[in-house]
Amino acid sequence: MPKLTSFHKHREFRTIIFLVLLFIIVGLVNSDFISAGNIQNALKNSLLYIVLAMGMTFVLLTGEIDISIGAVLGLSAAVSGVILRDGGSIFIAVITAIAIGAVIGLINGFGVTKLKISSFIMTLGMLEIVRVTQVIFTKGQWVENLPESFKHISQMKVLGINFLTIIVILAVILVHLFLSNSKKGRYFAAIGDNEDGAVLIGIPVKRFKIIAFVINSVCASIAGLIFASQIGFISTTAGVGIEMTVIAAAVLGGVSLSGGIGSIVGASIGAIIMSSINSALVFLKVPAFWNSAISGSLLIIIVVVDAIISRRNTKKTIKERLNARVLNYQEEV
Repeated sequence: MPKLTSFHKHREFRTIIFLVLLFIIVGLVNSDFISAGNIQNALKNSLLYIVLAMGMTFVLLTGEIDISIGAVLGLSAAVSGVILRDGGSIFIAVITAIAIGAVIGLINGFGVTKLKISSFIMTLGMLEIVRVTQVIFTKGQWVENLPESFKHISQMKVLGINFLTIIVILAVILVHLFLSNSKKGRYFAAIGDNEDGAVLIGIPVKRFKIIAFVINSVCASIAGLIFASQIGFISTTAGVGIEMTVIAAAVLGGVSLSGGIGSIVGASIGAIIMSSINSALVFLKVPAFWNSAISGSLLIIIVVVDAIISRRNTKKTIKERLNARVLNYQEEV
């Protein structure tokens, strides 16, 4: 029987196997699903989820959660869309969207760390506030007629590869290196693994939690820009319910809801899986309303499995420590 401690080291590998099996199984039913064109489209369509999963990973690593990202995506997309529609530059639209995300993330982080509000309650409240703000800003109307130059960004290719795909892949690599190889990057996981211990060794826990929320909301704003460029319009329901899919993607990719464990690479692969499931349902001719049910079911199953394995790991660690103490005692005697 393999060691349970090796589970965390191979979570990304298992997620890749899950992705491969998904394509193989659906491909057996409909061979068009495993065509080169569809695989490339699956990656392109998952960019939105990858960016969101990257941001969510920072928050989950610290042991917190953020369910306001769908609303942040919608508001950022709507505001930037109005700026572009009314003749503003792409640069101003991007900066404005990022600023919106940064402010909302800062408020979430402040509420959680300074006011001691549960991250679930804080971000749930923010979700509703931001949604209403979007409706008021757009007067309940869709934002349409975005300039072709902006919509063209999502179609640009470099050496035959989608430009946004290249940018997102590079971002995943750089963020992964930051979280895994840099001292400050490892702080996020250290906080979620043992917050009291992190405080004792001098890690500024509150500051890094606020940073995590800011990064997450900024990623949601960037995802809003990608959404607007790909779709070409912004509805009043843009991003509704996407937070559950993103959380499921991150957890599927090996990010623990209890904090301290996970990687950007795993979360990104999980995002591709969740996006591919939506595409698979189309190829299998399954009604679209099953998307949410499947996402919710996967989230429940993954969380239960994660809890069981974490409990076993804890018991094993306690047992090993007790055995070590017994051996030390015997040696002393």
